[in-house]
Amino acid sequence: MGKLVSTILLHLTIASLVISQNSYGTPLKHAIDKYKDTEVSSQAFKRLSPYNKFIDYYSQFTFFRKHHKVSPDFIRALILAESSANPLAVSVKGAMGLGQIIYPTGKQAAKELSQSKFKFRSISRNKLINLKKEDLFDPAINILLTCYLISKYNYKFNGRLELVISAWNAGEYHNALRKGRPVPYKETHNLIGKVNGYYIDLLQKRKE
Repeated sequence: MGKLVSTILLHLTIASLVISQNSYGTPLKHAIDKYKDTEVSSQAFKRLSPYNKFIDYYSQFTFFRKHHKVSPDFIRALILAESSANPLAVSVKGAMGLGQIIYPTGKQAAKELSQSKFKFRSISRNKLINLKKEDLFDPAINILLTCYLISKYNYKFNGRLELVISAWNAGEYHNALRKGRPVPYKETHNLIGKVNGYYIDLLQKRKE
Protein backbone atom coordinates (compact mmCIF):
# COMPACT_ATOMS: atom_id res chain seq x y z
CA MET A 1 0.00 0.00 0.00
CA GLY A 2 1.35 3.43 -0.90
CA LYS A 3 2.01 6.10 1.67
CA LEU A 4 -0.25 9.15 2.00
CA VAL A 5 1.49 12.18 3.50
CA SER A 6 -0.26 14.91 5.49
CA THR A 7 0.02 18.46 4.23
CA ILE A 8 0.50 20.73 7.25
CA LEU A 9 3.88 21.92 8.47
CA LEU A 10 3.82 22.47 12.22
CA HIS A 11 7.12 23.81 13.56
CA LEU A 12 8.75 22.27 10.47
CA THR A 13 7.60 18.78 11.42
CA ILE A 14 5.93 16.76 8.68
CA ALA A 15 3.53 14.07 9.82
CA SER A 16 2.73 11.06 7.65
CA LEU A 17 0.26 8.26 7.66
CA VAL A 18 -0.47 5.10 5.76
CA ILE A 19 -3.91 4.35 4.40
CA SER A 20 -5.07 1.14 6.01
CA GLN A 21 -6.30 -1.70 3.85
CA ASN A 22 -9.96 -0.84 4.46
CA SER A 23 -9.80 2.92 5.00
CA TYR A 24 -11.38 4.41 1.91
CA GLY A 25 -12.10 1.61 -0.54
CA THR A 26 -10.34 0.15 -3.54
CA PRO A 27 -10.50 3.09 -6.03
CA LEU A 28 -8.60 5.53 -3.84
CA LYS A 29 -6.10 2.88 -2.75
CA HIS A 30 -5.47 2.06 -6.40
CA ALA A 31 -4.86 5.74 -7.18
CA ILE A 32 -2.40 6.08 -4.29
CA ASP A 33 -0.54 2.96 -5.42
CA LYS A 34 -0.63 4.03 -9.08
CA TYR A 35 1.26 7.26 -8.41
CA LYS A 36 3.33 6.33 -5.36
CA ASP A 37 6.57 6.09 -7.35
CA THR A 38 6.03 9.34 -9.27
CA GLU A 39 9.23 11.36 -9.69
CA VAL A 40 9.67 15.06 -10.34
CA SER A 41 11.78 15.25 -13.48
CA SER A 42 14.53 17.76 -14.18
CA GLN A 43 12.23 19.31 -16.81
CA ALA A 44 9.50 19.73 -14.18
CA PHE A 45 11.96 21.42 -11.82
CA LYS A 46 12.92 23.76 -14.65
CA ARG A 47 9.28 24.64 -15.32
CA LEU A 48 8.75 25.33 -11.61
CA SER A 49 11.89 27.41 -11.15
CA PRO A 50 10.42 30.81 -12.19
CA TYR A 51 7.73 30.43 -9.51
CA ASN A 52 9.74 29.14 -6.55
CA LYS A 53 10.20 32.60 -5.03
CA PHE A 54 6.42 33.12 -5.00
CA ILE A 55 5.80 29.64 -3.56
CA ASP A 56 8.36 30.11 -0.80
CA TYR A 57 7.07 33.60 0.03
CA TYR A 58 3.33 32.98 0.11
CA SER A 59 3.57 29.60 1.84
CA GLN A 60 5.23 31.24 4.86
CA PHE A 61 2.03 33.02 5.94
CA THR A 62 0.03 31.54 8.80
CA PHE A 63 -3.41 32.40 7.49
CA PHE A 64 -5.57 30.37 9.87
CA ARG A 65 -3.59 29.13 12.85
CA LYS A 66 -0.44 30.33 14.55
CA HIS A 67 2.68 28.33 13.62
CA HIS A 68 0.77 26.36 10.95
CA LYS A 69 2.18 26.87 7.47
CA VAL A 70 1.51 25.10 4.22
CA SER A 71 4.47 23.11 2.97
CA PRO A 72 5.95 24.85 -0.09
CA ASP A 73 6.74 21.43 -1.52
CA PHE A 74 3.07 20.53 -1.24
CA ILE A 75 2.22 23.63 -3.27
CA ARG A 76 4.82 22.58 -5.84
CA ALA A 77 3.33 19.10 -5.98
CA LEU A 78 -0.17 20.51 -6.46
CA ILE A 79 0.97 22.85 -9.25
CA LEU A 80 2.72 20.03 -11.07
CA ALA A 81 -0.29 17.76 -10.76
CA GLU A 82 -2.79 20.42 -11.79
CA SER A 83 -1.11 22.42 -14.56
CA SER A 84 2.33 20.89 -15.09
CA ALA A 85 3.57 24.35 -14.06
CA ASN A 86 1.91 26.10 -17.02
CA PRO A 87 0.67 29.55 -15.86
CA LEU A 88 -1.70 29.81 -18.84
CA ALA A 89 -3.34 26.41 -18.40
CA VAL A 90 -7.16 26.25 -18.63
CA SER A 91 -9.11 23.10 -17.85
CA VAL A 92 -12.28 21.92 -19.60
CA LYS A 93 -14.16 23.11 -16.50
CA GLY A 94 -12.62 26.58 -16.68
CA ALA A 95 -10.03 26.23 -13.91
CA MET A 96 -7.16 28.60 -14.63
CA GLY A 97 -3.46 29.08 -14.09
CA LEU A 98 -0.79 27.27 -12.13
CA GLY A 99 -3.06 25.95 -9.38
CA GLN A 100 -6.10 25.56 -11.65
CA ILE A 101 -8.46 27.85 -9.75
CA ILE A 102 -12.09 28.40 -10.72
CA TYR A 103 -12.79 32.13 -10.93
CA PRO A 104 -15.67 32.29 -8.38
CA THR A 105 -13.53 30.41 -5.86
CA GLY A 106 -10.54 32.64 -6.55
CA LYS A 107 -12.63 35.82 -6.33
CA GLN A 108 -14.06 34.79 -2.95
CA ALA A 109 -10.59 33.92 -1.65
CA ALA A 110 -9.23 37.25 -2.89
CA LYS A 111 -12.06 39.07 -1.12
CA GLU A 112 -11.27 37.27 2.14
CA LEU A 113 -7.58 38.12 1.78
CA SER A 114 -8.39 41.77 1.07
CA GLN A 115 -10.21 41.91 4.40
CA SER A 116 -7.39 40.22 6.33
CA LYS A 117 -4.51 41.78 8.25
CA PHE A 118 -1.94 40.57 5.75
CA LYS A 119 -0.03 42.69 3.27
CA PHE A 120 1.72 41.12 0.32
CA ARG A 121 4.61 42.20 -1.81
CA SER A 122 3.62 43.02 -5.39
CA ILE A 123 -0.13 42.44 -4.84
CA SER A 124 -2.20 45.38 -3.65
CA ARG A 125 -5.36 45.18 -1.59
CA ASN A 126 -7.15 46.92 -4.45
CA LYS A 127 -6.07 44.18 -6.86
CA LEU A 128 -7.55 41.56 -4.54
CA ILE A 129 -10.79 43.49 -4.10
CA ASN A 130 -11.19 43.89 -7.86
CA LEU A 131 -9.84 40.51 -8.97
CA LYS A 132 -10.44 39.93 -12.69
CA LYS A 133 -10.74 36.52 -14.30
CA GLU A 134 -7.53 37.03 -16.27
CA ASP A 135 -5.66 37.81 -13.03
CA LEU A 136 -5.63 34.07 -12.36
CA PHE A 137 -2.99 33.81 -15.11
CA ASP A 138 -0.68 35.99 -13.01
CA PRO A 139 1.66 33.52 -11.22
CA ALA A 140 1.97 35.67 -8.09
CA ILE A 141 -1.78 36.03 -7.65
CA ASN A 142 -2.52 32.41 -8.50
CA ILE A 143 0.08 31.10 -6.07
CA LEU A 144 -1.12 33.41 -3.29
CA LEU A 145 -4.69 32.19 -3.74
CA THR A 146 -3.50 28.58 -3.93
CA CYS A 147 -1.54 28.90 -0.68
CA TYR A 148 -4.45 30.61 1.03
CA LEU A 149 -7.05 28.05 -0.06
CA ILE A 150 -4.84 25.08 0.78
CA SER A 151 -4.14 26.64 4.17
CA LYS A 152 -7.89 27.01 4.66
CA TYR A 153 -8.56 23.38 3.78
CA ASN A 154 -5.62 22.23 5.90
CA TYR A 155 -7.16 24.01 8.86
CA LYS A 156 -10.66 22.75 8.15
CA PHE A 157 -9.68 19.12 7.53
CA ASN A 158 -6.79 18.76 10.00
CA GLY A 159 -4.10 18.38 7.34
CA ARG A 160 -5.50 15.15 5.89
CA LEU A 161 -4.22 15.18 2.34
CA GLU A 162 -7.07 13.13 0.91
CA LEU A 163 -9.64 15.56 2.32
CA VAL A 164 -7.66 18.68 1.45
CA ILE A 165 -7.39 17.60 -2.19
CA SER A 166 -11.03 16.54 -2.23
CA ALA A 167 -12.02 20.03 -1.09
CA TRP A 168 -9.69 21.56 -3.66
CA ASN A 169 -11.06 19.46 -6.50
CA ALA A 170 -14.74 19.11 -5.66
CA GLY A 171 -15.48 21.95 -3.24
CA GLU A 172 -15.13 22.20 0.51
CA TYR A 173 -18.86 21.64 1.16
CA HIS A 174 -19.18 18.31 -0.62
CA ASN A 175 -21.35 15.88 1.36
CA ALA A 176 -18.58 13.25 1.60
CA LEU A 177 -16.31 15.76 3.33
CA ARG A 178 -18.99 16.44 5.94
CA LYS A 179 -18.69 12.74 6.80
CA GLY A 180 -14.89 12.92 6.98
CA ARG A 181 -14.35 11.00 3.76
CA PRO A 182 -12.77 11.91 0.39
CA VAL A 183 -15.17 12.52 -2.48
CA PRO A 184 -15.93 9.38 -4.55
CA TYR A 185 -14.77 10.68 -7.95
CA LYS A 186 -12.09 9.03 -10.08
CA GLU A 187 -10.74 12.45 -11.08
CA THR A 188 -10.33 13.39 -7.42
CA HIS A 189 -8.74 10.06 -6.53
CA ASN A 190 -6.19 10.46 -9.33
CA LEU A 191 -5.40 14.00 -8.23
CA ILE A 192 -4.89 12.80 -4.65
CA GLY A 193 -2.54 10.11 -5.96
CA LYS A 194 -0.60 12.50 -8.19
CA VAL A 195 -0.15 15.21 -5.57
CA ASN A 196 0.82 12.63 -2.97
CA GLY A 197 3.34 11.02 -5.32
CA TYR A 198 4.95 14.32 -6.28
CA TYR A 199 4.96 15.48 -2.66
CA ILE A 200 6.69 12.36 -1.36
CA ASP A 201 9.32 12.62 -4.10
CA LEU A 202 9.98 16.30 -3.36
CA LEU A 203 10.36 15.56 0.35
CA GLN A 204 12.74 12.69 -0.35
CA LYS A 205 14.83 14.80 -2.74
CA ARG A 206 15.10 17.50 -0.07
CA LYS A 207 16.68 14.92 2.27
CA GLU A 208 19.27 13.82 -0.28
